[in-house]
Amino acid sequence: MTHEEMLKAHPKELSGFDLEKLADCIAACFECAQACTACADACLSEGMVAELATCIRTNLDCADVCVTTGKVLSRQTGSDKTVIKAVLEVCATACQACGTECAKHAHMHEHCRICAEACKRCEEACRELIASL
Repeated sequence: MTHEEMLKAHPKELSGFDLEKLADCIAACFECAQACTACADACLSEGMVAELATCIRTNLDCADVCVTTGKVLSRQTGSDKTVIKAVLEVCATACQACGTECAKHAHMHEHCRICAEACKRCEEACRELIASL
């Protein structure tokens, strides 16, 4: 996994982070961002776009939060655990909200089911990393 390789290659030693949990969380964040972006785009192609407006908005918000979280977690030089924990909390909250919204449409739209699952994985990865700090 490239995320883990990059963390190991960093000249600064990880302080207080579980390398595996950190790498898993970074991967989950970027995967979730992609799933949310693709789901929002797929929702825009559905015939019932107006009914999916909240789903689209939630997807886009979650994607932005996940990308930001993945980037923050990727930086190890001078990281601030208070900031990292706050970012992880926001990401877990955004993923929970998006996953819940997508799950409402999962029975009708496969993209929403896939996105809800990605959100759940990311939320869990964020919470696991928080617990390890």
